[in-house]
This record gives sequence, structure tokens and C-alpha cells, in this order.
Amino acid sequence: MSIASFRNGQKPEQMTRQTRRPMLAAALFCATLFSATLVLTGAPKTAKADEATETAIETAVAATSSGATSGTSGTAPTTRTVKECKPGIGCVTNLPLPRYVSLKGDQGNARRGPGLTHRIDWVFTRPGMPLRVTAEYENWRRVEDQDGAGGWVHYALLSGVRSVLITTDMAEFRDAPRADARVSAQAEMGVVARILQCNTDWCRISSGGERGWVPKTAIWGVDPDETVE
Repeated sequence: MSIASFRNGQKPEQMTRQTRRPMLAAALFCATLFSATLVLTGAPKTAKADEATETAIETAVAATSSGATSGTSGTAPTTRTVKECKPGIGCVTNLPLPRYVSLKGDQGNARRGPGLTHRIDWVFTRPGMPLRVTAEYENWRRVEDQDGAGGWVHYALLSGVRSVLITTDMAEFRDAPRADARVSAQAEMGVVARILQCNTDWCRISSGGERGWVPKTAIWGVDPDETVE
């Protein structure tokens, strides 16, 4: 302020209020500018400090990972075990795939994917009908019927009780697993029967109170070379 007063040819005591106001405003402007400059130059320092902190964190993480890998850290490394599925074996149940099961109740929703959020593509409505399991995922089983229709069904809707579907019209129930054995009953196409026993060519089944041996060529729900005791 004194320098500005001498440049104007005025003595300090001759300075008027009007003279002080512009100089005071100029001083405030300079102070504000200086303060603003400090803020602007301070931002990169803050950013550099953050970068240094992040670098330190990354270094610490890398060191921890390296120690865990080399075994120098105080704790054992955490590893995730991925279960490998054997060909033809279900990863969840360790049972053969494919295999046959039956519908436990009178209705089963077959969904497009393994979960309740997937839409229903098919509904099974035949109690005890045979179904073929082709895949497993957690609590879900991908199943199909004789025609290949199906989807993912919750395991609680399925049963391990074996059944078959009659695929020929008026299938003959015989007293023994021979083509010349006496015929004791006949079953129409589409009848669901429970498996009692199977050898390589015949199955003894039960339906509607009748029991008898039926050739495997007349039923669906059992493999050609499968035996059931």
C-alpha cells in the first residue's frame, strides 16, 4: 500500500478512503489469487499422495500373494477345489449318466434351466412315469421322456423307483421270460408299469394288479443291456 501511495505522489497521511479502497481490493484480489493458486497446485499433490497410497497397497498385496505362494506368510493360501466330473457319472450324485428315474407326484415342471427363475417348457402329468436323467446341477436334474421332451426338474419331484412305459399296443404279460410262455394279461400302449425285475431281454413288471414278463422291445424306461434285481 505504501509503495502505491508514493507512486501517486501522495504522502501516506494524505491517502483518502477512496484511495485505500482500490488498493485494498487489489490486495484482496492478490490474496485470493494466491490462495486459489495454492488450491490448484495442491490438487496434484493430493493426487500424487493417492497414487503413492495405491502403489503401497498394490505392493503389499503383491507381497502377500507372493508370500502365500512361496509359503513364507503366516497363513496357508486359500485354494478353491474344482470337482472334476468323470465321463458317464453325475457330478452331484456320482450315479451313472444317463439313468432312469420316475416322476414322484402327479405333476412336475420341466424348466429351461436349473432354477426357479427359468421358464417352464414342459409339464409332466403322469404319476410314476419313467424319465431319463441326462445331466445334473446342484439340486436340479435334466430329464427327458420317451419323445425327448423335458427340461430341468428339481430332484425332490423325482423318485428312484423304476418304472416303464408300454410302447406297443396290447403288450402281453407272460408267466416266464420266454416267447412261448403263457399270456396272463395284456396292456395297452401308454400304460405305466413298475419294474420288478429285468434281465438282458425281458422285464417283469406290475400294473393294475397284474404281473408278468414283457420283452424289452415293448417298453421304454430301461436300457437294452441293463439288468434290474
